[in-house]
Amino acid sequence: MEITLDLIKELRHKTGAGIADCKKALVENDGDIQKAVEYLRKKGAATALKRADKVTNEGAVKSKISDDRKYGVMIELTCETDFVSRGNEFQTLSDRVAEAAFNAKSNDVEKVMGTQTSNNLTVKEDIDSVVSSIAEKVELRRVATMECPDGFICEYIHFGSKLGSLVAIKGKLTPDSEALGKSIAMQVVAMSPMAIDRKGISDEVMAKEKDIYNEAAKNEGKSAQIAERITLNKVEKFYQDNCLIEQESIKESGRSVQELMNDYKKKSGDTLEVTDMIRFHIGG
Repeated sequence: MEITLDLIKELRHKTGAGIADCKKALVENDGDIQKAVEYLRKKGAATALKRADKVTNEGAVKSKISDDRKYGVMIELTCETDFVSRGNEFQTLSDRVAEAAFNAKSNDVEKVMGTQTSNNLTVKEDIDSVVSSIAEKVELRRVATMECPDGFICEYIHFGSKLGSLVAIKGKLTPDSEALGKSIAMQVVAMSPMAIDRKGISDEVMAKEKDIYNEAAKNEGKSAQIAERITLNKVEKFYQDNCLIEQESIKESGRSVQELMNDYKKKSGDTLEVTDMIRFHIGG
């Protein structure tokens, strides 16, 4: 069978593989499109296997939230180079994987890998197909889901898709509360809090911090009493830097996130409370 340019273009459209690979696949399979698709998928899996030991420190963070904003998912899909991560092929693959993860409703990467994408392939098959085209290792590194039955979920994906966050806000969803929720999600991305509030930071972490502060003060020749006062002040600063609701807002200088939520309550009469947060950073 003659391998025409139109046939090659059709196979390229179906698989995203390079023109040379498409032509070879058609030649090897006597122009049979379906067999050529299977051939390229197998080739993609083989390429992925060959690149299994490569380092993937680039990629994209993507999210998807339900229309009622009560359920959301975030994924981290990685590749080897920034050039590939910024490309349309990788970005659209990331979107398909996020949608599949959303449908899977699971944090289990293996379960998501077996879920079908909009390309009518499993996530694994879809990734392998793209690997055959871009010739880089691609890995679904993380999946996280979030539910907020008593409120709503907001997201923020930083420009370039290298950083992203989801936050769950207990309270009534309105245009104003959603705007505040999005600014809090941006806060999580920008300031990387350890916890929502002080309850989220373990006693072990604080014990180590106190010990460091106390020893540092004593090494400077401070008395035990002064060292204790310095330690208490530094502990307060640690909480303010690392607890989301105590952090200074990136939107309003000199105001904490909690103060902004208090302002919203005074204005609207509705109480908002951050109940969960997820932050993904490529390679982090």
